Amino acid sequence: MNIIIVGCGKVGQKLTELLSREEEQNINITVVDTNYHVVQDLINQYDVMGVVGSAVDIDTLMEAGIEEADILIAVTGSDEINMLTCLMTKKYDRCRTIARVRKPEYVKTVNLIKDELSLAMVINPEYAAASAIARILRFPSAIQIDTFAKGRVEILKFRVEENSVLDNYRVQDIVAKLGCDVLVCGVERGTETYIPGGNFVIRSGDLVSVVAPINGETAFFKKIGIKTGRVKDAIIVGGGGIAYYLAQKLSATGIDVKIIEKNPEKCDTLCQLLPKATIINGDGTDNKLLLEEGLESAEAFVSLTNMDEENILLSLYAQTKTKGKVVTKINRISYGEVIDTLDLGTTIHPKNITAENIIKFVRAKNNSVGNNIETMHFILNEKAEALEFRIRENSPVSNIPLGKLNLKDNILIACINRGGRFIIPRGSDVMKTGDSVIVVTLRSGFEDITDILR
Repeated sequence: MNIIIVGCGKVGQKLTELLSREEEQNINITVVDTNYHVVQDLINQYDVMGVVGSAVDIDTLMEAGIEEADILIAVTGSDEINMLTCLMTKKYDRCRTIARVRKPEYVKTVNLIKDELSLAMVINPEYAAASAIARILRFPSAIQIDTFAKGRVEILKFRVEENSVLDNYRVQDIVAKLGCDVLVCGVERGTETYIPGGNFVIRSGDLVSVVAPINGETAFFKKIGIKTGRVKDAIIVGGGGIAYYLAQKLSATGIDVKIIEKNPEKCDTLCQLLPKATIINGDGTDNKLLLEEGLESAEAFVSLTNMDEENILLSLYAQTKTKGKVVTKINRISYGEVIDTLDLGTTIHPKNITAENIIKFVRAKNNSVGNNIETMHFILNEKAEALEFRIRENSPVSNIPLGKLNLKDNILIACINRGGRFIIPRGSDVMKTGDSVIVVTLRSGFEDITDILR
């Protein structure tokens, strides 16, 4: 498969990294950017080809191999350049196109844009990041929430505190002792990551990920003594795209939103777009201002400035002043291991969310059987994948008890969705035609449900 990535900013670099890891896909990658040094760095770091030039120049696209390309991904910093690049690609029928389109003014017409430009996918990292944060603020005790089955099943990650009910519990005892139909699908302990078996013992300090239908997760968290219920108010520092989309979502559900932004023109725009939110023109890094605006009593604090360093320091400061939920946006992850030691709680990486959707599309297109991947998320600090597959007719995994399937190592069948009835599976359960199934694995590159078999 031949893939062209146009734009080598944060998203383009992350895509290059992840697609280069897809060893089983036999992918040839060409990166295109106007910056020679950025292109050269990617060529030196990964096994990719590079072209320096503007993608709206047909000669640049020809040099990048557009005539033989299967997928073109346009993720420059300009929505207009992304759309124009995809428009220029329309005459090459074999090439599917993906464009990053993130300006709020394009949101209402995104379906029209997609149809008119024949785009395979339109991605909006800011909107996706805002959706992820909104989910967290609905259930603030969780560190990360990933959705499946069109939002009806979730994988929730939380920390096991000292004296927790779960401390020293075996995984297989949770259902029996607590009477909750959830499944532990992952545990992070220090630098180690596990997909635990039934005899695995949970310890305080562990980061535990559980899969549960949304109507069952509240009962589980209440039984283990973790607070449930959405936040009532939120302070957001930074008035960019994510802040706009997030405030829109939170205000629509009755949550009081306060945005602190130091650019007066942005404040004026936000005031017009968000009549239900309170917009404050000020420096969000000023701790006196934060205290004046109610940081100590706020139930949520979200740092969304354009600088990772500011976001990290703001969140660390907020944690000393409030017991509310703290969410931190991180754009660069060069120092990911250091950031992990800071215990920032929930961190959001917009480019990772974008990459998940594109990787899912690439795998599905490379699968001759068709698009069997319904949903895909990187979980357990990106060391594992959670994928939702649709079971097709005559699948070799159907109608066989899970306990008798010859599965590869480090694979867990986490949930079966059968027509809206959610089954947390045991060894005697079977997958049937039409089911959608959530698989958690420490492996990568799965395109089809049959990839779980040895």
